[in-house]
Amino acid sequence: MSKQTEALIKIRGIQRVDGDNDVVELLTTGFFSKRKDGYLISYEESEATGFEGASTTLLYEEKEDRVTLTRTGSVNSQLIVEKGKRHQCSYDLGFGSMIIGVSCDHLQSTLSSEGGNISFGYSLDLNTALTSENHVLVSVVPTHSEENRPTEK
Repeated sequence: MSKQTEALIKIRGIQRVDGDNDVVELLTTGFFSKRKDGYLISYEESEATGFEGASTTLLYEEKEDRVTLTRTGSVNSQLIVEKGKRHQCSYDLGFGSMIIGVSCDHLQSTLSSEGGNISFGYSLDLNTALTSENHVLVSVVPTHSEENRPTEK
């Protein structure tokens, strides 16, 4: 495992419910690290995302082709998006949690130790009835402090 690096994180989320799209974009700083099984991205949510007061971690496991999105703090939720599988996950709405079905529509990653992108789409269902279709694009650019930059001579 490598140490966490500060990173600039750009998130674009699109949620489609009954034909209507709701788009949320967030540009924030957070942390990024290479793990033996994939990559970990973490950041603090804001009012813009509707999850103010929550911390989010996104773990991408390359071998399993799986993303686990975990929020803790003002809400506590875990969504598992895995190619070819439907997971039942706990989703906190702020006034209580429920068990929802999560099915992966697509998952692509260009993440490397230098950053990159991860894109995934998933459908949420409640009692097998479709509630929303979602698409998330996360771009990660590690930032380097002045002390880590090469000096010019």
